[in-house]
Formats: sequence, structure tokens, C-alpha cells
Amino acid sequence: MSERTPLLHYRLSASVNESDPQPGAAGDGVEVAERTQGTSRRRTNEQPQKLSTFFGVVIPTLLSMFSVVLFLRIGFVVGQAGLYQGIAMFLVAYVIISMTVLSVCAISTNGALDAGGAYYMISRALGPEFGGSIGIMFFFANVCGSALFVLGLVEAIVDTFGIQEDGGALGGMRVLPNSYWWALLYGTGILLLCLLVCLVGAHIYAKATFIIFLIVMVVLATILISFFAVKPRVVQLPQHSLNGSSSTANFTGFKLSTLQSNVYADYTVDYTTGKMMTFATVFAVMFNGCTGIMAGSNMSGDLKRPSYSIPRGTITAVIFTFIIYNLLCLLMACSCDRTLLQKNYSFLQDINVWHPFVIIGIYSSTLSAAMSNLIGASRILYAMARDDLFGRVLSPAKRTSRSGNPWVAVLISWFLVQLVLFTGKLNTIAGIVTIFFLLVYAAVDLACLALEWASAPNFRPTFRYFTWHTCILGIVGCAVMMFLINPIYASASIAFMLLLLVVIHYLSPTSSWGYISQALIFHQVRKYLLMLDVRKDHVKFWRPQVLLMVANPRGSTSLVTFINDMKKSGLYVLGHVELGDLDILPSDPLQARYESWLSLVDQLNIKAFVNLTLADSVRHGVQHLLFISGLASSHPPNESSFFSALPLVMNAVLVLFFVPCHPNSFFPCSPSVSLGGMRPNTLVLGFYDDCSPQDHMQESQMQSSSSVDGFSSTTDPEEPIQPNFPALRGEGGQGKSLSGTEYVGIIADAVKMSKNVALARYFCRFDRTEVLGRRAGVYVDVWPLNLMRPDSSSYVDTCSLFLLQLACVLTMVRAWRKAELRLFLCVEAGRSVRGPEEKLRQLLRELRIKAAIHTVPWDSVVALHWHKQAGGEKDSGEPRDELEENDFVNSFPSNATRLSDDYLQALDLLTRDLGPTLLIHGITPVITTDL
Repeated sequence: MSERTPLLHYRLSASVNESDPQPGAAGDGVEVAERTQGTSRRRTNEQPQKLSTFFGVVIPTLLSMFSVVLFLRIGFVVGQAGLYQGIAMFLVAYVIISMTVLSVCAISTNGALDAGGAYYMISRALGPEFGGSIGIMFFFANVCGSALFVLGLVEAIVDTFGIQEDGGALGGMRVLPNSYWWALLYGTGILLLCLLVCLVGAHIYAKATFIIFLIVMVVLATILISFFAVKPRVVQLPQHSLNGSSSTANFTGFKLSTLQSNVYADYTVDYTTGKMMTFATVFAVMFNGCTGIMAGSNMSGDLKRPSYSIPRGTITAVIFTFIIYNLLCLLMACSCDRTLLQKNYSFLQDINVWHPFVIIGIYSSTLSAAMSNLIGASRILYAMARDDLFGRVLSPAKRTSRSGNPWVAVLISWFLVQLVLFTGKLNTIAGIVTIFFLLVYAAVDLACLALEWASAPNFRPTFRYFTWHTCILGIVGCAVMMFLINPIYASASIAFMLLLLVVIHYLSPTSSWGYISQALIFHQVRKYLLMLDVRKDHVKFWRPQVLLMVANPRGSTSLVTFINDMKKSGLYVLGHVELGDLDILPSDPLQARYESWLSLVDQLNIKAFVNLTLADSVRHGVQHLLFISGLASSHPPNESSFFSALPLVMNAVLVLFFVPCHPNSFFPCSPSVSLGGMRPNTLVLGFYDDCSPQDHMQESQMQSSSSVDGFSSTTDPEEPIQPNFPALRGEGGQGKSLSGTEYVGIIADAVKMSKNVALARYFCRFDRTEVLGRRAGVYVDVWPLNLMRPDSSSYVDTCSLFLLQLACVLTMVRAWRKAELRLFLCVEAGRSVRGPEEKLRQLLRELRIKAAIHTVPWDSVVALHWHKQAGGEKDSGEPRDELEENDFVNSFPSNATRLSDDYLQALDLLTRDLGPTLLIHGITPVITTDL
């Protein structure tokens, strides 16, 4: 089942399939019943037993949180930090973990959980990048945590049965050698025992932990009773903790003087590591008693009702452990002197009503915590392997037994724990474990915060006792404590996580989990679009916002990449009109086309949106796209605006011309519904001619955009794109989808909507890689002329300035910076050349445009124009004024439909046999000289 499928669907389907028998004949009833019973028996045998809240969450969480700290480090915390700071440490720690517990409860009650615990929550909330990187960190945290508890158990065994380093004996059965290598051997043996239990499966682990839980509760009860029942006594200190001091310490019972001496901090050297203790180092050791809150979440794949069990079981365990820890701190501060607390971490067995009770509790709890972290690490590794985040690297960890136990993941986790055991000291890896767990907790809080801030309707957890304030408090608390404990470890952990995030982002396959980043981006974009007020638009902040109409991308890739260069960080929309009528179609045909268009955008490495529409004609479809995209600011068209042209020639020359329009022949449209100020102001169309299109998707220039700019596509460049686009006309027998009249009508519609218009011709001949790969000889030639009215040229009107702006924008793009901008000044011989040239040079200086000016004799063109005008007047016999009123040049676009053939013939004559050419008509003011 895909994760996009609603949970209700497969739950209802499973319910129907299990409950409803297939209809059949009456004689088949016995056979159906037998088959149903057989299926039930197979299902019972194949499916492992699921765990309840108490066995699956409460017990593992309690045992993980008690473990070493309860029996071996509570006295250490009080002895070093004092009662006040000790309780303050627990308060801070539990505030941090409580914020995380609230986040865990919220995420776990927002949908169905699978194996992986915190990794599953984070990956499904924040996406595979964060999920994979945090999953690896959480995996290592559990690995190091398992090693920590194994070392704690080894320390307890050596303190009880180990031979002193000087060969002396303190009584009892001290028969075990005591050295680094012997301790490593003991730890290896304990870890093998944990491995055997975890290899059998979660149900055996649950039974074992329940027995251990009963033992620990009995031992805890005897410890609490011992503070009241045991009389004051002298306790012998371990030999290696003396350092020339007294070899004994006192258990005083409840005394006010003892309490007063233990109230304040007195940090000394830790006799196990030889390092001076501080608040941060003591907190790091103490915090390990709080890192077990994820033990129940790690078992999410083995729980009957994860969404129900995880919140209730985790909160119950956290409250219970908090009460026990603070109660023990108070009892120890009132009854044990400072020397006993600082020099003997295992003193609880010396003051217990029966010494072996505490030893049994230490062994049981630490063994359970080690197994809990080991099985938790294996489940996290199995979940990551199943998600294929790291490809073949973790593929062996997918293997499971018949009962569903990931035995390969267990073996890998065991091997890594064995490597960590070589550190040899409990307090040495305590800081590392704490940093890793704090980082994971911060990530869980971040996941919940992101879901809350995204305001997605589907984030509605049944657990509501959290806000974004609790998430931020948890994140800040975790971050502060990470750097207080060890800034180097914290920085290295964050750097390692970011490295993993980048690696997973580029190497992992696309997932169907959903990305919280998309929800957050949508939320922020919507907010900022509402803030983008079109009434505050100003010409000095103008930029091209282009709608490029594409009939078939197979023959338009060169144009698509060129317009991407010319947009200058503006809006870029690829538009396409699909002909059809939704009334007679069974479904929307555009939904299946989006994937091909988006893959085209990725392959060309352009920054563009895709907008497809269904219409009965191309003209209506373009109207739809222009209206849906919205209108630019409804400025009335400039009175001197005219239709201009920007040709790009294959010898690397860019040329600009104009075609005029009558100033009073159209009116601005009212603004339509749009995304705030994000709306196209320029429409780009291909040229209407009879040239046979070429299929560029079979050529190497599909990669030209990325290879020239130095950027690589997000997909593999060696993998050919296979979009689902139809064959080009002429190859598949397809004709043009619109007539010349309709084509000219589209241009007229755009002008009526106050859009700048550009017509692109011969871009099938444009090889971007070849042109921009030249070391010299790349020119952008600008011809700001009205070729249909060569006697009326001007350099300071709206259209000319628009032309200059686009040419300048193109040369500002990094790939086009080597291109030289050349501006051609066309003058008649009877006029002074120096005056217009100097004025144009002054204009370029004011506009901050660097261009070379070239003068071109224009007498023959002007004479030819007037000769044609005079000949037309003579042949028609009409007055000059009446002829101009009917001229398509002056009446465009009001008579565009009637005069479309003449109009297209004139444009074809102007641009025939040129290189790639853009004919541009600008009506929007785009340049200012003000600051």
C-alpha cells in the first residue's frame, strides 16, 4: 500500500476482507469455513504477538530511565552537585524531556506508526533528509547507550567481585581479575547475552524485561525501606578511590547536620576517570537517567496500538521516575555524608537491609537497559534500511526472520556496540550519549513545531496538551544543554548531522512520505503573497515576468532555455494549451501531463512554473492562462508604444526592431484574480511560419543550460529524459493547431491586456552551448526602430526603453556577460549624425547601460517606405488620411483579425533568413534614472 493511500481505506478494506465471506453455493459452506479457519491459523502463526502499553512502553521506558543512574549515580550527583543543584539538574532535565515527550505524544497520535520509533516520526514529518540524518544519530545514540549500560554493569560486577589492584581484599568473593582487558572481556560476555535475547525476538525481550521489572521494583522498595530501617554505620570505601584520604565513610541516618553539609555543591575529582567534575559533566552523567523516554517509541512496530500506548506509557514512566529520583536525592542528602557520596558510587548495597538485593537490581536494570538500547538500535536500522535511504549500504539490514525479527540489523548493532566497549570507561562515553540523545530530542521537537507551524489540516493529533511554545522551549533547552555539556562534541554532532542531510538529499530516492518543507514553503509563500501589494509597484523594481507559450517542448528547448536567461530572477511560466472539451472527456487529461512537464523543467535546469489549460481553441486557452495568471498593473498603454523586434542571429548577434500599433486602438483590462503581484507582464510566442520543427530532446543541448552555467541538474545528466510528449508536426502527420488569424488574435488579446509581447523565430537554430562557448565574437545587437514606419524612429519612448532593458538584462546574466551590447543608430544623410549619437550616448550613461553605438545610413529605407505609401495612395484613389486609417500598422490590434495575413506577411519579410530572432513590443515603463 502506498503511503499516499488514506489509512481509513486499507483499514476498512482489511476489515471487509476478514469479516465478509465470499458468496458461494450452499454446498461449499464447509469448504469455505475450513479455508477461513486455515487462513486464520496461518495468520496467527505468521504474525508475531503485539505488545500492550504496559509491556511495550511502560516497562522498557522505566528500566531504561532507571538503569545506571538509579543505583550507581544518584549518590554521585548529590555528592558533587549538592541537593539544591542536584534537584535543579533533574528539574532542567525533566523540563527538556517533558517538552519532547509532549511532541512525541502529538506526533504519535496524529496517524498510524510503523517500526522505527523516533526515526519514523521525524522522517515522515520532516522528510527523508532530516529523518535519515537524525535516524543515524539516534541509531548511534542507542548503540553508545547500550555500551554505556554494559560498562555500568561491568563496573558494578568488578566493584563486587573484582580483586583489588594492590592484591588486597575487602572481604567477600573477590575472585575476578580487574584490568582494562578483563573488563572488556566481561563486557563482551554481557553483550553476547543481550544479543541472544534480541535475536530471539521482541516477545522474549518483553517477557525478560517484565521479570527484570519485578526485580527492580522489589530492589527499589528495599532501598527506600533501608534508609529508615538501617541504623548508622561505617562504610568501607573502594581502594582505588582513596588517594591518601580516609578509607571509611559514614552512613549517619537522618540528621540535620548531614543534610546541611550536602545542600551545596562541592565538585571534586571523579575517582573512576581522574577528571575534575563540573556542573556540565555531572549533568551529562545524570541526564542518562532521562534518555530512556524513547525506549517505548522504539518498539512502535511491535505495539498493538502505538498511537494509544506511546503517549500514555511514556508519560506514566516519566512521572514515576521523576518522583523516585528526587525522593532518593532527598533521602541520600539527609543520611549519607559527602565522603561516602563522592568516594563510593555503589554504597547503596552497603546500607541495604540485604546487600545482594542492590547488586541484583544493578545487574538486572543495566542488563535490561542494554538490551533495550540494542533492540531499539536494531529497529531504527531496520526501518532506515527498509526506506532505502542509503541504497545498498543498508540493504542487508532488511532481512528478517519468519517472525519478523530483523536479525541482521541486530547483528550490525551488536558489532558496533562491541566497538564502543573499547573506550572502557562509563563516564567517558556518557557525554557522547547525552549529546546524541539531546540532538534527537531537539529534532523531535522541531518536527512537531514544523507540523504545527505548517497549519496543515491533516495535523490534528488527539493529544492536544502541547503548543509551539513547548516545542521551541524543548529545542532551545536541548541546544543549550548540548553546548554546556561539551561544545566540541555538540559542534561535531551537528556538523555530522548536516553532512548526512546533504548526502541523503542528493543520493536518496524520492519518497512518497510528503515533505514538511513544502507545507512550510506554501504557508510562508501565501503569507508573503498577501503582503505583496501591487499598488506599491514601482518602475525601478521592475523585472521580466514571462509567460512562454509552448506548443510542443520537443521543438522548443532552445527557446525555453534562452527565455530562462532573460527573466532576471523574475517569474517564468511555461504555458501550454491542450485542445479538448471537458464535457465529453471522462477525466482531465492534463493531470497525466504535469509529470512530463516538471521532468522537462528539471532536465533543462531552469527555474520555471508550469501552467497547463484545456480549451476549445488555442486563443481561448491563452486567454485563460493570461487571466488566471493575473494582469500586470493596469497602466494605460503609452501613446508612443509600438511593436518592436529583437532578433538573435546565429553569428552571435542580437538585433532589435519595432512594429507600431495605433495608440487608441485598445483599452486596459481590469485586473483579474491572481497570486498577488506574482503575475506575468510579458507574453512570449513562437513565430507563425512553415518551418519544420526539430526534435531537440534527442540532442545533447538538453544539458546546455547546466553545462554552460556550471550548475548540475538534480537528476543524473547521463540518464536520458523520456517525457510523454506527442510527436512534432510533420513527423507524425499532425498539422498546425491554430490559424494565422487566431495567432494574430492572441497577440491582440495580450496587447489589450497590457502585456508586453515577444515573438520568437528561428530559435531552432540556436545552440546555446556553441554560442556561449565562444571566447570572443558574441554580440547583442539592438535595433530600436519601427521598421514599418522607419521615418518615426525614437530612442526615448516606452518601447525603445523596454527593448534596451531586455538587452541589458540578458547581458547581466553570468553566461552572457562576455557578450558585447551594440546599439544601431539609423539616420538619414540629410540629418546631423553627431547630435543624435551624442544624445543616445548620454541616455545610455544615465541608464547605466554599457553599449557600443553604430550609425547606419537609412535613406534608402525611408525613401522606399514613402514610395510605397505614395503608390498605394495613387492606386487606390483614396485620400492619404483614409488610407492611414485602414493601414494595419496603425490600426493594430483593433483590426488584427481582418488584417492578419498582411501582418504576418510583413513580419515574415522583416525576419526572413535571420538568425534566432525576438520581435518585441513593450508597453510597460521599465527604466528610471532615480535612486
